[in-house]
Formats: sequence, C-alpha cells, structure tokens
Amino acid sequence: MTEPQGVNLWSTEAHALDYLRRADSIPHRLEGESCLVECLPAGAQRILDLGTGAGRLVALLKAARPDAQFVALDFSAAMLDKLRGLYGNDASVTIVRHDFDTTLPPMGRFDAVISSFAIHHAVHERKRSLYQEIFDLLTPGGVFCNLEHVASPSPMVHDRFLEAIGWPDEDPSNKLLDLETQLQWLRKIGFADVDCFWKWRELALFCGTRPI
Repeated sequence: MTEPQGVNLWSTEAHALDYLRRADSIPHRLEGESCLVECLPAGAQRILDLGTGAGRLVALLKAARPDAQFVALDFSAAMLDKLRGLYGNDASVTIVRHDFDTTLPPMGRFDAVISSFAIHHAVHERKRSLYQEIFDLLTPGGVFCNLEHVASPSPMVHDRFLEAIGWPDEDPSNKLLDLETQLQWLRKIGFADVDCFWKWRELALFCGTRPI
C-alpha cells in the first residue's frame, strides 16, 4: 500500500471555492447522499458532520431530521464563511473550526457521525486513528456514515473514473485508500453491521454501528 503524503490544498481559498463550483456536477452524488440519510437512526438527536464544507449534508439532514442538533466541523476558512452565512444564527447548528488531521476536540457524544468526501484527504494512519475517535464519540447504537472517495483497483480504472466525472485534473490533496481496507479497520475497531451501502466507481458510502 503506497502512502501518499503531505499535500493538502484545502486551506487555500481558491481550492475550496473551485470545489464548490464543481460540487453539484459530481455524477450520482445525490444517490449516495440519499442513501446516507436512509442509514441514519430515525431518533438521532445529535449529529456530527466531519469536514462539513459549506454545510451540504447539514442542509439535507435538517430537512430529514428537523428536531436534531448538529455540530459542523471544518478547517477551511472559505468553507466556514459559507457555513456561517447559512447557519450562523441557527441555534440547532454549532460550528467548530478544527483540522481533523489532529485529534478531535471534546464535543460530547453523538447519535450519528457523518462525513462526505473529506476523510480521504488525511494520510492513511490518520484515517485509522480518526475512525477510532469516531467510535469513541458515538452513543451505543450510534452510526458512522462515510460517503467517501476511495481508491480504484488499478490506474486504468482510476483514469476511467476521472473521465466519467469530467475532472481530468487529479486533486493533489487526495490520499485515496481502497474500500475493503477501511471496512476491515471499522470491524477491528469494534463497529458492528459494517458494510458498503452504495457505490459508484470510486464513490462509496460505508457505515458501521457502535454496538449497544
């Protein structure tokens, strides 16, 4: 397994805004997001969104879980500006500035932790330790749902993915890891009911539950 290192352009405003301009063009994204909403417990009251960006998942989940409280975490100044514009006066959304390349801050316990196309920017060792921290944050019966960009089995399949999404330029911040390794990590940490619930090429939704 090759470990990509170092580069993370998400602290720059230009990189963040370029992503936002193209985010809606990702094929089949709505399918994965709809599946993520379906996988959340109906009674989830506290939900943490890791790498929330401009709050896309928060908006979806506020419609599906109108009584829930949200913690939206990100480190990009450009993303946080967008987020504050949407939710700065919303008592149901707490905005936290933090780079999850470092240990998560104390935030209490959550019925669900979600993430969308964010954790693949962390190096593999940090992915693994972050999954443990997420497990520790969950209440018994709580669910982790990660809509993620994962590695293809070969360079040829990866090139076909880039062609399919119409983004020929590879994001140098990506540190892609295969899906199966990450599913195995979740199981070893202690998550139950671990599975991939949706997948299109390099986009996958995988989830696990903290046992009761």
